[in-house]
Amino acid sequence: QVHLVESGGGLVQAGGSLRLSCAASGHTFSTYAMGWFRQAPGKEREFVAAISWSGDNTYYTDAVKGRFAISRDNAKNAVYLQMNSLKPEDTAVYYCAATRRAKGLWGLSEERYEYDYWGQGTQVTVSS
Repeated sequence: QVHLVESGGGLVQAGGSLRLSCAASGHTFSTYAMGWFRQAPGKEREFVAAISWSGDNTYYTDAVKGRFAISRDNAKNAVYLQMNSLKPEDTAVYYCAATRRAKGLWGLSEERYEYDYWGQGTQVTVSS
């Protein structure tokens, strides 16, 4: 099993930056592909970014390409989401998730149902 805890959320002005962190427990973290999702009030949870177990491959939803960057440090059991040029529409609760059964290229997935473990989320609010 993998236990995930997100941190780093907060209130930021439009155009600003935040770095989210996701700390994972368990000695098998490096075998999991990781993803970030977000959920705005009244909306479904949506995919943001994913990274392969090695960190060599990443995938982003179009809405954040060029602004967000996902990375991981397997020695620290952590995955990160650097968010730049934030917009009010980025306001949401951000969740990290882990999977070993994604069927996409490089073991990545944007489908919620392919992720087995989820954190509790961290709130990101971007003011205009």
